[in-house]
Amino acid sequence: MYSTPIAYHITWGTYGTRLHGDSRGTVDRDHNEYGEPVIGFDQHRWYRETRELKHPVVRFEQTEMKLVESLVPSICERGGWELHACAGGPDHVHVLLDARNKADAKSVRRMLKRWLGQALCEQNPRPDGASWWAECGSAKYVFERDYFFAALEYVRKQRATPP
Repeated sequence: MYSTPIAYHITWGTYGTRLHGDSRGTVDRDHNEYGEPVIGFDQHRWYRETRELKHPVVRFEQTEMKLVESLVPSICERGGWELHACAGGPDHVHVLLDARNKADAKSVRRMLKRWLGQALCEQNPRPDGASWWAECGSAKYVFERDYFFAALEYVRKQRATPP
């Protein structure tokens, strides 16, 4: 194991597609410690959060997933980050990159979401105040080569555009 990360594995969802109470499980600000159980299915919480959505849920079609994948390399170049892999899914985005000398993983996630959202809006504007993305996401530091190669394979297999 390295003392400094060798990469960041960053994931975030599209707006409204994984609300708390979802049967797939989620975390929130009160339930996000490593090893702690996720929030399980809660129909009432999910329904309450569904009613609180301000804009329609964002689900990408195949063409939009491919567009996301085509935009991420130039966004990484803009940030000065070395891209290893990215995948646009119907309800989330995965990016595996090296930005260790530039910024911490959460800052990189925030910039990726902002810049990618801006680039998507140039092609397909959103209503005022509407976001492409869910509020948070995951920003994992990758310390082990085995995890890096497993994440690399995992992300590559999810691509809408074959490598």
